[in-house]
Amino acid sequence: MYVCSCFGITEAQVKKHAEDGACTPRQIASACKAGTDCGSCVRRIQAILGRGACPRRELADQGMPVLAELSGPAGLDEAA
Repeated sequence: MYVCSCFGITEAQVKKHAEDGACTPRQIASACKAGTDCGSCVRRIQAILGRGACPRRELADQGMPVLAELSGPAGLDEAA
């Protein structure tokens, strides 16, 4: 089922981006443009995202940086 008719984004695609770490409609928009044209799908995207577990939200709740740059191929500091 299409969530965003403007860009042909399906509910499955939104869920996949959410599984990959997108926690907000803005992050979904960055991943696939859904919600950036007419905006009629933003509420549906919010409903899909719901209040599920979000690693970035959990980091923010702990006062940690959410969009911190990670170094090294595995996201770990090579000096560690």
